[in-house]
Formats: sequence, structure tokens, C-alpha cells
Amino acid sequence: MTVQTETDRAAAIRNVLRFTFGNWRGEKRLVGTVAGAITLATLADIFIPYFAGRLVDAIIAGTERGAAASQALTALGAMAALGLAFIVFRHLAWSAVVPMTLRIMQRTAEAGFACVQHFSADWHANSFSGSVVRQITRGMWSLDLLHDVLLLALWPSAVVLVGTVVLLGLQWPVMGLVMALGSLAYVYATVALSVRYIAPASRVSNRLDTRVGGVLADALACNGVVKAFGAEAREEARLQGALGEWSRETRRTWMRHTWAGTIQTVILWAIRIAIAAAALWLWWRGEASPGDVTYVLTTYFVVHGYLRDIGMHVNNLQRSVNEMEELVDLHDEMPDIVDAPSARPIAVKRGEIRFEAVRFHYGGHERPLYEDLSVTIPAGQRVGLVGPSGSGKTTFVKLIQRLHDITDGAIRIDGQRIDAVTQRSLRRAIAIVPQESVLFHRSLRDNIAYAKPGASNAEIERAAELASAAEFIERLPMGFETMVGERGVKLSGGERQRVALARAFLADAPILVLDEATSALDSESERLIQRAMETLMEGRTSLVIAHRLSTVRALDRILVFDRGRIVEDGAPDDLLGRPGGLYRRLTEQQAGIALLGDGSADRA
Repeated sequence: MTVQTETDRAAAIRNVLRFTFGNWRGEKRLVGTVAGAITLATLADIFIPYFAGRLVDAIIAGTERGAAASQALTALGAMAALGLAFIVFRHLAWSAVVPMTLRIMQRTAEAGFACVQHFSADWHANSFSGSVVRQITRGMWSLDLLHDVLLLALWPSAVVLVGTVVLLGLQWPVMGLVMALGSLAYVYATVALSVRYIAPASRVSNRLDTRVGGVLADALACNGVVKAFGAEAREEARLQGALGEWSRETRRTWMRHTWAGTIQTVILWAIRIAIAAAALWLWWRGEASPGDVTYVLTTYFVVHGYLRDIGMHVNNLQRSVNEMEELVDLHDEMPDIVDAPSARPIAVKRGEIRFEAVRFHYGGHERPLYEDLSVTIPAGQRVGLVGPSGSGKTTFVKLIQRLHDITDGAIRIDGQRIDAVTQRSLRRAIAIVPQESVLFHRSLRDNIAYAKPGASNAEIERAAELASAAEFIERLPMGFETMVGERGVKLSGGERQRVALARAFLADAPILVLDEATSALDSESERLIQRAMETLMEGRTSLVIAHRLSTVRALDRILVFDRGRIVEDGAPDDLLGRPGGLYRRLTEQQAGIALLGDGSADRA
């Protein structure tokens, strides 16, 4: 676990406050209303003890009873008016903070989600989705606490302390000095305990809390694999280990809160005794009346309430800062791949793809995967990408989608550099049918229509028919309105694949990528979909990533990859005729494995 220095902690607080104040600038009217209303409510609270003292003086004065009653009622009326002002302005402040906080929480969550959506594929591959969700939601809710602490707690506390010290100091300098020194000692001790004693432990427990969320999400998302291997107990033990670490660190954090609270209480009692002693001394010297003593003690009771809560508020401030750190980091993190300032939507009319001396290097790898890679795929050509695992087939397609940026060279579609156009328009020009189709936990209709928002029911149903998905969909009780479950878990692998193929039909994009799109299908479905795929590829530039080489024999061209290089390029029959060629060797190996398996070469 990384140990954070005091400089790092101060930087974290500055970053969170900068982020918060930046959000406040968008809600100036509401922030001003909250701050102004709570200030007026606090000032009313400060002056109430003064009139309480005048009330006591009126009662014990030796003047005529009627005059004393008049003075007492005047003081009581002032207290009632101040109490009413306190209630009204406090209600106004709390009423204004509600819409302000909700708006900022909504914007922050939306912006955090947008940031994560635009991070690179590598970032997502290295992140726990459950942990990221926890960072966004916990940071969003911590804003609610932070606003309450800053505007409705610490600010009025500061007003009370400064106002009380000034009022008491003007009348009795010694009393103002005692109040000032006691308050400063308490505030300093509270801040020091929170920042230097509680915060480091709290930060560790928060990270472990995020880890627990990641462990839970990881196991639940892969529940099918857990069940397949009977590994429920193993995953429970893994969670138990994560919860054990979280429990130990959280206990340490909570105990530090407990000790800090005890120390703060000791200081408060010391201040209380000092204030009472000073008031008694002033009365003994004849510098304060009984009403003045009442005023001082009542004032301290007001201040005591604010001081006592300062400890809680500072702790809450530190906690909210800890909980917002990860969200602020997400907002501050820049995506690896961004649109150029002058980027325009791509215009794909034909679909020619060209790699020009492309060099590509994966982060963390010493050697580049591609070095001076040049190849042209004419518009409308159907091309198979084959080769051993790790040879660069999938990366080739990802670079066309600009899921990674190349190191050198250029990739063009219809003559347009893909790094000079918007990513959104580029990816909408490419329809993908992945090897493992992932669906949203939405209806089948929504999943198919994802490729074309606003598509009519007729278009959606036609796409499903072309993908041989309509038959199984119509057998379902809810038909196209059937919810598919998280990641499409309610459907079989072949059914998910057909839904993904229907999406590609509906997208009607000029460029098509098929990543072994029939690998999850039974033989009957494969024959049906193979014919549909041939129809889909007509008139489109089609890239077919193939592991089973039988699926590419009818294509126009084969690119054979090996260690980031295209080692063979030609028609399938021509490559099969090359003695010692890699494509021929791979084909013969698969044919031999198939024959050994069940005597049938059809599966090769």
C-alpha cells in the first residue's frame, strides 16, 4: 500500500477543493443564497445570548416592577425576533443547498461517466468495472456531504467564532482573549488530528473499500465461470480476504476517530472552565453584572455547540475529500486517444483501407508489434486475416477503429487519415461482429437497435430475420421485448452471436469486421448464418479474422500475419498452392486435427 506524504495529502485537499469551487462557479446564485442566508441565521444566533443577559438584568434590577417587566419583555421580544430570523434564514439556506447539490451531483456523475467512456480500451482492460462504478458513485455522494460541511457547518462556525470573539473583546478584552485562544487551540488540534492522524488511515480503508467492490463485481460478472468450476467457496474465500483487510483498516480508522473525539472533548471542557472562571473573575471585580455573566455563559454554550461540531465537520471534510480523490483523479485524467481540434466526421463512400508505413508499439513492450507495415485493401474486397495467436490480426482491426494510436505512419480510409476525423464517425462507419458477443441487460429489440438509434420495428425485425435470429426470438414468450440479462446471460452463445450479427445488418456500415463470427454456433445455425454473412459482405469492405480457416476459403484475399508482419498475401487457392507456406501449413494442421478428432474435415 502506497504511503502518502503530507505534501501529497495537502495536494489532494487542494485538488478536491479546486474541483468543488469550480462546480460552484456554475451555480453562483444558489451558492450566494446559501452562504448569505446561513450567515444571517448565524448572526441571529450570536446576538440571542446578549438579550438573554439583558433579560436577567431586568429581572434582578431593583427598579419598579412595571419598568423591569417592560425591559424584560423588550429583551424577550428581541430574542423571539432573532429566533424567528434564525429559523427563516436557516430554512432558506437548506432549501437552496438541495437543488444546488443535486445539480452538481448530476453533472459530476455525468462527467465522470463520460470521462470513463472515452478512456482507451487499454484503460478499461486494466480496470475493475465494479471499482470504477464505486469511485463515481461514492465521489458523487461525497459532494453532498462536502457541501453541507463547507457551507452549512464550517462557514457558520467561522462566523460564530469571529463574531463572538469580536463582541466579547470589545466589552471585556480578557474575555475575548480567552475565547480566541481557546477556540484557536481547539480548531488547530481538530485540524491536525483529522489531517495527520485520521486521514492517512481513512485513505487506506477507502482504497480497500474500492477493492471490495471490485472483487464483488468481478465474481458476480463471471458467475457462470464460477458455477462451471464449482468455485463458489473459492470466491467466498477471496472476498473474505478482501473484507478482512478492509475490516482491519476500517477499525483502525474508526478508533482514530474515537481517540480524536476524546481529545477534542478534553479541550472543550478546558475552554468551558476557563470561560466560567474569567466571567466569575469579572463579576468579582465589579466589571460584569449577573446579566453579563449570563450573557457570557450563554454565549459560550452557543460557541461550544459550534466548536464541538467543528471536530465532526473537519473529520467529515477530510472523509469527503478522501472519498472524492478518486473521482477527481478520473476527471483530471486525460484520455489516451482524443480527437484532433480540427477533426471532422469521416465520409466513407467506397471503403478503401490503406496502411502506410505504420509503426505501432504497445505500451510496456520493448519491441514494436508493427514496423513499417504497408498494405492496401481495395473498396469492397473481402479479406481474411489469419495467423497464429498474437501475430497481430486483432490489433490490425483495432488500429482501423482507432482503439489505439499508431506510433508512426498513417492509416487512411478513402484517403482520409483516421486520426484527423472524429472517433465517433469513424466507428459508426465500421460494423463489428465480435467473437464473444456482449449484450446489454435490455430487451432484444433495444440490443439490435443499438446499431441504429431510431430504427423502425420493421427494420429491426428484418435485421433479425437476415441474421437467422427472428425464429428463436419469436419463440420467446416476450418476443423482441425479452430482457436478455446482464451481458446477455439468458441467451445461449449462438443466440447472442445472432443478435450481434443482426446489429451489424442494421448498422449497414460500409466496412464490416467479422471476428470468427460463427465460432459459437451449432452446425445448422452456422450454415444459415454463413449464407447471411455472404449477403452482408456484398458491396462492403469486409475483414474476417479467422481462427478456423474453413471460414475464409471463399474470400477474395488472405493476409497471413506472423509476429506483426504480413508474410503472405493472396487468394486462398494461391496460398494453398505455395509449398512450405504458413497458410498452407496452418490449413493442413487444422485438417489433420479435425480428422483425428472425429474423421470429418468439415470442422477444420
